[in-house]
Amino acid sequence: MSLEIVDDLALLDFRATADLLGASYWGKGRTDAINRRAFENSVCAIARIDGRQVGFARASGDRAVFARISDVIVWPDQRGKGIGKALVSALLDHADLKTVSAWMLNTSDAHGLYERFGFRRVTNGNEMRLDR
Repeated sequence: MSLEIVDDLALLDFRATADLLGASYWGKGRTDAINRRAFENSVCAIARIDGRQVGFARASGDRAVFARISDVIVWPDQRGKGIGKALVSALLDHADLKTVSAWMLNTSDAHGLYERFGFRRVTNGNEMRLDR
């Protein structure tokens, strides 16, 4: 397995990514237009094996002090191979995000993945969120 992580949206398999996100619990109901706008306004990490996309993740924010990791997804036939870890690592180490000190994310089922990188569950009540 020769895994590479790229950030060039020209290499994104948009259809496969949008379809997989649309099948996820967090991405249901997104239109292609919403996904395109989200991807274009984020630093994206695209996982590829032998030129075939097998995963995706993105970070949004100001690219200076704050970033939020979203849409971390690995193709079902490629799960369990460390691709999710490689995607998160690529975002945390991305040159455009080197000065970011405040990283956030939201997950209902992958706490263990993120805890490996030092993420903690927010319990002190300071984080606020508006769901529209």
